[in-house]
Order: sequence, then structure tokens, then C-alpha cells
Amino acid sequence: MQFEHIPHPATTSDTDREAILANPGFGTHFTDHMVTIEYTDGQGWHDAKVEPRAPIMLDPAAAVLHYAQEIFEGLKAYRHEDGSIALFRPEENARRLNASADRLAMPHVPEELFVEAIRQLIAVDGKWVPGAEGSSLYLRPFMIATEAFLGVRPAKRYKFMVIAGPAGNYFKSGAPAVSIWISSYTRAAPGGTGAAKCGGNYAASLVPTREAFARGHDQVLFLDAVEHKWVEELGGMNLFFVFDDGRVITPPLTGTILPGITRASLIQLLREEGLNVSEEPYSIDQWRTDAQSGHLLETMACGTAAVVTPVGKVAGEDGEFTIGSGGPGQLTSKIREKLVGIQRGTIADTHGWVMPIG
Repeated sequence: MQFEHIPHPATTSDTDREAILANPGFGTHFTDHMVTIEYTDGQGWHDAKVEPRAPIMLDPAAAVLHYAQEIFEGLKAYRHEDGSIALFRPEENARRLNASADRLAMPHVPEELFVEAIRQLIAVDGKWVPGAEGSSLYLRPFMIATEAFLGVRPAKRYKFMVIAGPAGNYFKSGAPAVSIWISSYTRAAPGGTGAAKCGGNYAASLVPTREAFARGHDQVLFLDAVEHKWVEELGGMNLFFVFDDGRVITPPLTGTILPGITRASLIQLLREEGLNVSEEPYSIDQWRTDAQSGHLLETMACGTAAVVTPVGKVAGEDGEFTIGSGGPGQLTSKIREKLVGIQRGTIADTHGWVMPIG
């Protein structure tokens, strides 16, 4: 597919851009351009453009506004020491986007088109990829239903877009480990959209997340919807539990939690470290017991935005408990360094995960 390039009338100055890159934060600054590609039922994908970032024109009856047909992804571009730019497992993001599309009755975006859209954006906004340690260019591909109609059926018109912004650390507190609050709310139920990366899942998490923040915690923990007993995931991250006998547990993918790409990568890296990694249910009561006995050494949370982050404290209505010393554990630190090293090109990529892009 050919991409039309529409010139930007006034890109960000070098001085302003460098000031932003020096302290980008997360999710508050954006590059100058965006990619848009249209989809029409019976025609497929068409009218691919790289154009100045601007508001989207939508009809008030657009299906996304009324029936929430919307999905998205998140991945990062990294500046390597030689100045080149690379992505981490973007084809997995494309596959997950299409899995989400299946659940929300939306069209697939071909994997090669997904990656090419990102490549086209970085080709014009490559100067926005920071090089400082811990920084990256966060990429947000997403799809929305744009057909104007009122009626409960899948839309016939969609827009796929990619926007991007420089990113620093996800957590702002600077604490050595995060503190999480056990929510009484449910994020997803069996048969629902828990495994899809759609906005509705995150909207449902906002009230419990606000509650966690108000109590002084960094993240919210969701338990299962049926028994309210089994650990599932945080507001936007998967969990791993590290024990003193060399075992590591992560909750299984049963359709109610997001199949994280960082999660899948960690499973492989941990097994290469000689650890016995299993995907099995783990209850909140057992978590408390294992932490208090010392059998549980570490808990790590993982996701694209936060990479690998230690969990130091867990709190709920019936009290709280600390994991290990309450700070980063040895394995969490080691596996984070290895994953980040692969992403940034300082450690050899023996898995074919890194894709040079510019």
C-alpha cells in the first residue's frame, strides 16, 4: 500500500523538542505526525496517509461513540547506541490487535501493514526517539469504528491510526517498588472482553484505580469475577511470583486477562535462567501466606509501559503485607536489565525479537 505524505506546516522546533526529550514524562507529549488508514466494508484498507497530527473529524453518530468499537496497542521504539532505531516484537502487537479485533467484530489489520504504518511514522518523526537511559518512543496504534449510524451491529467503516510520543518512566513516585490496592471491583468476567485490548476494559478500571490512588497506592489489583479469590492482573500489567525453591508462577491466560507481550517474553527469559515457570492460578490468601512466611521472595509486575517493576506492598480492606524487604528483588532487577538490554541493543538478541526500523 502506498502512503501519501502530507507536509507539516510547522513542526516542533529543535529547541522545543530537545527540551521535551530531556524530561518527557509519559503520555503527555506527542510527535508532529500521525498515520491514518481508512477501511470500508467491501473495499478493505485504503487511503493510507502520514499527515500532521491533528484532531479527528467524526460524525456525532460514529459507532465508536455509541457502541465502543475501539481497540488499541502499545509498543516502543528504542534508540540504540549506534543511533539506529528498533522495535521490540511488533509483529506480536499486530497479532494481538487482530485478536482484539475478532472479539469486537472489527476487521483485521494485516501484520505487514501494521508494521509499515509504524515504519512510516518513525521515518518522519525519528528525531523524537530519545536516547537517554530509561526512555523510548511510545507508539499507540488504534482502530475506531467511524460509520455514522445508530443500531446495534458491527460498523462498516473504520479508521486505523498510529500516534507516538516520547516516554520516560511510567511510575512517577520514584519509589523502589510499587504498592498495590486489592480492588473489590471486577475488571473482566469469563466470556467477556478481558483478553482484548479495548478501551472499555480500561474505563471499567478507572474507579478502582482512582480509589487506589486516593489511598496512596500506585496500582490496583483485580481478582477473578466468580470467586473473587484468584489473582488476575493489575490495572495495566501482568504479575509474576518468585519463590525460594526456584519456582515462578504467573496467572494463566483463561480469557479474562490480557496476554501481555512482555509477559510472554519474561516467561522465556526466566526459563532460560533455569527457573521452573508455570502458568497456574494463585489465590490472594496464598499470596499473603507465602509473603509472610518468606516462601515468596519477589513479585514483579510487567507491561510495555512499565517494563518490569517490583511490587513491594499489597493492601486491602483486611490489612496489608510486604513482599521480601519491600524493595526490588535480585531476580526482578536481573531480568529487567536483561530485557531492557535486548530492547536497547546492549545485549545480544538471540530470539529475533528486535526489528531494526531506522
